[in-house]
Amino acid sequence: MNVEKARIGDAKQIQEVVNSFADKGDMLARALSEIYENLRDFSVIRDNNRVVACVALHISWSDLAEIRALAVSEDKHDQGLGSLLVESCLNEAKELGIPTVFCLTFRPAFFEKHGFRQVDKMELPRKIWSECYRCPKFPDCDEVALIYNFESDVT
Repeated sequence: MNVEKARIGDAKQIQEVVNSFADKGDMLARALSEIYENLRDFSVIRDNNRVVACVALHISWSDLAEIRALAVSEDKHDQGLGSLLVESCLNEAKELGIPTVFCLTFRPAFFEKHGFRQVDKMELPRKIWSECYRCPKFPDCDEVALIYNFESDVT
């Protein structure tokens, strides 16, 4: 299975995959309108034309991007799809010249396997909190913040 940029026809399936985890409190729910508005951020993995995994790389500023909405259908867990998506985001950030990528997650060990390191959320710029007000846990966020810094070869 390959990582591909999302297409307009993927939006409803992306929402289904993401919101299946949001319903359990594992991630922030995504409105269909938000997915359409940010579709260029999304990459997907398809199996028989069905979106089985997705992720978004959202640019926050010239030097910072966020990995958002990383979700893999439960029937596809433990197949390395999440790792493929994270590596795809890191490659895209590097190609764009973005030196730092961050995420907020309940699964820090997964991201640490990919070279991310934990940081205090307060070290991140306030701009990153733009969607947090929609979270039912706001302002008592219990997610872990992690960052990935590229070597000096990213400009």
